[in-house]
Amino acid sequence: MRAPQRPAGRFLARLLRMRGAMAALGVLVLIALACLVGPGLTGHDPDRAYSDLRQLPAGLTAQPDAAHLGPALERLAFRMRVRLDAVAREGDTLCLRLASDAGVDRRSLVYLPRSGLFGPPAALEEQDGGQSLVIEVPVRRLHFFLGTDVQGRDLLTRCLAAGRVSLAIGLAASLVALLIGIAYGAAAGFLGGAVDAVMMRFVDVLYALPFVFFVILLLVFFRPSLTLMLIAIAAVEWLDMARVVRAQTLSLRERDFVRAAQALGVAAPGIIARHIVPNTLGPVAVTATLLVPQVILLESFLSFLGLGVQEPQTSWGVLVADGARSIEAAPHMLAAPALFLIATLVALNLLGDGLADALDPQSG
Repeated sequence: MRAPQRPAGRFLARLLRMRGAMAALGVLVLIALACLVGPGLTGHDPDRAYSDLRQLPAGLTAQPDAAHLGPALERLAFRMRVRLDAVAREGDTLCLRLASDAGVDRRSLVYLPRSGLFGPPAALEEQDGGQSLVIEVPVRRLHFFLGTDVQGRDLLTRCLAAGRVSLAIGLAASLVALLIGIAYGAAAGFLGGAVDAVMMRFVDVLYALPFVFFVILLLVFFRPSLTLMLIAIAAVEWLDMARVVRAQTLSLRERDFVRAAQALGVAAPGIIARHIVPNTLGPVAVTATLLVPQVILLESFLSFLGLGVQEPQTSWGVLVADGARSIEAAPHMLAAPALFLIATLVALNLLGDGLADALDPQSG
């Protein structure tokens, strides 16, 4: 006879059979890895602005292309206080003839590499007593697969860097909410009676407070920061977890193993830590996977209103807000971060549904 399968094995077997949940888990892993290592592989710094390549649409064409090269050179020549008498391109190298009645100052050549579009220039020939200078400068090949924003920053790199902040906020705030909610709900459910009534009425009072008003009130007394937003979100998101754990604890405290622990003289904190909390981990795990997307969406909402992440940091909510302001001129600025945000939220919700079905003992 085959040995009976352990609960953990049955749970994993059911979860692995759920293609939707496993696909959602794969998407989450890919997004997390992309946000973790992606900004270092795109070839762009998240805060590097290319002033000559603003609001570029998404595409595979290397930049600067012919349409942007000429205007970029003209703007650089104006800043260098020289004239462009001749421009010749051969592959990825430009040969430029610069002229100025006051003489070409070679120190001004530093503007070329500073633009980010060109490499270090090399002087080839000086003519007319220094009033004309022939230089050779390499042209960089830059790719912006999701385009650039209004300041000329690579949108793909910005989305990946913003994902680090959004995911970190979602996980950190959810973890704090889990710890508070589990401890509070388990204590209320196990103690019961008047203590339970008072503790849950306090939860009801917090439920009645408008969250946005609570955040604005905090911002009146404190400077907007990432830490403040984490505190604000965690201060209200534990309420649902407390109710879930309390409901589970009310049924668990009447079980035989809890009564046996009480008969042996185990104190209430020991019973809660050793017997109550471990037996609530199933519903807690499901609620946690649904809490993370809720926190990420809440952070995005606050950042959209300007109450969340502040510059120089960014998040998906900040990028969505920037894209919404430029939707007519550059719709890709809204589509790119919204795609990352929607994919993450949908994957987390599908994973949560899969965990709920896998933890259901009546499922196949």
